[in-house]
Amino acid sequence: MTNSDDISLTTPLNRSILVRLKAGDRVILSGEVLVFRDEVHRILCGMIEKGEKLPFNLKDAALYYCGPTPASHGMPVGSAGPTTSSRMDRFTGPLLEQGLAMTIGKGGRSKDIAALLAHHRAVYMAATGGVGALLAKHILSSNIIAFPELGTEAARIFTVKDFPLVTAIDAEGVTL
Repeated sequence: MTNSDDISLTTPLNRSILVRLKAGDRVILSGEVLVFRDEVHRILCGMIEKGEKLPFNLKDAALYYCGPTPASHGMPVGSAGPTTSSRMDRFTGPLLEQGLAMTIGKGGRSKDIAALLAHHRAVYMAATGGVGALLAKHILSSNIIAFPELGTEAARIFTVKDFPLVTAIDAEGVTL
């Protein structure tokens, strides 16, 4: 259920809209969202460092820090709650340089990440922790797009509808 105060965003993300978001704004996101955690970050940053082509495009993309549980009851995934974002801080800069526009997770981020987000005119969105089963109801499909050998840590793409988020760090680097 959406609220009239919610801001609707669709991927690929439009930077001219992202830069108008303010810390604390509620957002509902629809479209395709990249999904991965630590190991894929390590692999991608290694590829970037070596000048290799990435297996998917990060330009104007949203990235959800999540390791979904296996699907059940006819759903595309099981529980799909956010993972702690600060674990990804050391990998965030290279991905922003590749055009990433939004990261999604839970918990705080460092002042350095807030500065990097402001520099790249990107945002960090918070998803509510502890409600992975409810968040999964907003996921229409889930497909592995790279590194299937990593199992639950593989890179995926979710198609989401009205995925509820809060702007935790805006494109000015202001934190909630």
